Amino acid sequence: MSSSFSWDEPDGLAARGTLIVLAGRGEHGGVYERFGRRLAFDAYRVRALGDASADPSVLDEAAKLLADESLPGPKVLVGSDTGALYAARLAAERAPGVDALILVGLPTSPWTSGSWEAEVKARTGCPTHQGRLANDPNFRRGALGSVPELPGLHLDRVQVPVLALHGKDDTVSPVDEALAAYGGVRTVLFNGGRHDVLNDALHRTAAATVVLFLERLRLSPDLPLIAEERA
Repeated sequence: MSSSFSWDEPDGLAARGTLIVLAGRGEHGGVYERFGRRLAFDAYRVRALGDASADPSVLDEAAKLLADESLPGPKVLVGSDTGALYAARLAAERAPGVDALILVGLPTSPWTSGSWEAEVKARTGCPTHQGRLANDPNFRRGALGSVPELPGLHLDRVQVPVLALHGKDDTVSPVDEALAAYGGVRTVLFNGGRHDVLNDALHRTAAATVVLFLERLRLSPDLPLIAEERA
């Protein structure tokens, strides 16, 4: 099964930009279908890749997409869980083509669950997404408990706009630790949100927050966004 998935703008609409999603531990690009379809409806192309902590070739795929002139800009890297660290690394290294960065559920410390039930509940509070993960043969259970060698976070080297999305009830990356890691970047906190806010019960609000960021990015990369929100 391919770890790369694509969603395009509806026929008759001009594409407004491209999002390249780097999935987190245990995930594949198809896990972000709901997010991809919603953003595509708003005329953004979405390319969702796999788990770079398990397959380093994902970073080569991301670089090729960033260099692909057929994909419209602005091009935005979106990283969830460990994917956020890899997306931040690409941006910090000033990979050609990166116009902005969105970080979701940045991992802050090791996490152990002891059971699949605890893991799936920590990932998302959305019953629909919990069911999808439970019935997905390509999803790797127990991956949140793994501690692969990960790149460091160097947001001070990132020269493009950054948006961070984080659940206030995230037990994998506790919010206080996450806020310290995000530093002064633009941050939106979601009341009741768990680790994967793009696939959580508030996924519509999270997607709308992303669209707002993208639209402001298209107008002006320097246009201020509220530093912190509660959703």
